[in-house]
Amino acid sequence: METSIISSSSEVATQLIRFRKSIYADSYVGGSLSDAVLQEILINATWAPTHKMTEPWRFIVLEGSQLEKYGNYMAGYYKYLYEDITDVEKKAAKYNYLKKYPLKAACLIGVILSKSTKVNIPEWEELAAVSCAVQNMAISATSYQLGSYWDSSGAAIEYVKTFGLEANEQSLGLFFIGFPEESALSVTKRRTAIDKKVSWHI
Repeated sequence: METSIISSSSEVATQLIRFRKSIYADSYVGGSLSDAVLQEILINATWAPTHKMTEPWRFIVLEGSQLEKYGNYMAGYYKYLYEDITDVEKKAAKYNYLKKYPLKAACLIGVILSKSTKVNIPEWEELAAVSCAVQNMAISATSYQLGSYWDSSGAAIEYVKTFGLEANEQSLGLFFIGFPEESALSVTKRRTAIDKKVSWHI
């Protein structure tokens, strides 16, 4: 993130929100997070808005050997995509790319929707609460100049399930966190002007 003197908390919030971006694992350079930073990111997730305080989230932190295990799982999961490739070297390159893809992440966080069994809440509200929790993690990661993104691919969804889910739970994939290459921090995408998305009624 570009450094500047920020004079108010509102400016801090604006900077973090607008500098947040999805940074994928192939732009990570390796390294591990301190327990304090990781715990701070997870605690911030739990401060998301939640209707009737159901707190419908659960997280699974995957570090160390789990990164390699997920790489192997992902390569196997997507093997069908390159079975028709006749070039042996090209096929091996595809397979190895997937195996190595998670290895430079600092950690992966399994994201689980844990629907309330005590209070009748519409599922979309529970999903919205978990999404807000993930956004809190993303903004927190940005504050530490970390890269992050929410992987909701088939492999990510299914891998989280291997850790065991309750009947009221649903896998929502993996949240990647890593130390990014400096070039990956720059924000180039722009949002549509609000006058295209907002109407005012007085």
